[in-house]
Amino acid sequence: MRHVAVDDEGAGQRLDRQLARLLPGVPRSRLFRLIRRGEVRVNGRRAQPEQRLKPGDDLRLPPVHEAPAAGPVRAPRELVDRIVQAVISEDERLIVIDKPAGVAVHGGSGVGFGVIEALRAARPGEELELVHRLDRDTSGCLLVARRRSVLRTLHALLREGGGFDKRYLALVQGHWNLGARRIEAPLRTDLRVGGERTVRVHASGKAAVSRFRPVQFFGREATLVEVGIDTGRTHQIRVHAAYAGHPVAGDPKYGEAAFNALMRAHGLGRMFLHAHSVSFVWPESGVEFSVNAPLPSELGSVLDRLASATAGRRRARRAQGT
Repeated sequence: MRHVAVDDEGAGQRLDRQLARLLPGVPRSRLFRLIRRGEVRVNGRRAQPEQRLKPGDDLRLPPVHEAPAAGPVRAPRELVDRIVQAVISEDERLIVIDKPAGVAVHGGSGVGFGVIEALRAARPGEELELVHRLDRDTSGCLLVARRRSVLRTLHALLREGGGFDKRYLALVQGHWNLGARRIEAPLRTDLRVGGERTVRVHASGKAAVSRFRPVQFFGREATLVEVGIDTGRTHQIRVHAAYAGHPVAGDPKYGEAAFNALMRAHGLGRMFLHAHSVSFVWPESGVEFSVNAPLPSELGSVLDRLASATAGRRRARRAQGT
């Protein structure tokens, strides 16, 4: 058996359609039989094919044979080694990965493999499942459960809302003059031509809450902010930052082209968004779990250049008597 958490892409979908996406090599007639027999469970219970799924729902999938399309896809040795080296913490319940930017958390949507496939290749025989997701271009803390009971416990915390404290660091455009700001704006996911996902603030969207706090100012050019999220919607921080008038540096979809070009001149070669900490309390023991991933060196060097440029402008103004 394996367990899969329903993400924002699967939220609102019928169970049968979600299974078709997760098990593309299994005929639909067999998927319906698996559901009717109770071999597929939603949060531990039997379900109907037409049941609509919610974010964080736990799908239990039985082992099934999928017809291979072009032979098995195996993660390259280079990626497996990279993910193994990215493990920053582990115990008998959890593995924590400092996910590199540019690596998907799982295969699908045109990606043959990701973090979880590489980790399973490195640790054959273990029941490893993603607890949550990160965007492909976001780096930082990613939790992987080592037991099904752990996965169920953490998914219950995620469904409750507020059970997890997830913090991110982002460099945003301009001087953030909003102070500590809670942004509560519903997000709607749309599809453009070609199937590209785009998220926007819209009254018909799903509830989304982000908490922004400025950490360091770089004149009028940019601000480093810490962001806590009470919900985990697709592209949430990126869309909320743009909605506030301060898009994330290096964001190709919701960012501002001129600002991104300026940040490239300061050495930024990726989107500046990093999941730097995760904490929660184990419900059965009351013991706090907390982990953090330091800012990657390529992002830290951007901050150093910005700080140096900002200090240089201040010295020039003082020398001119302004």
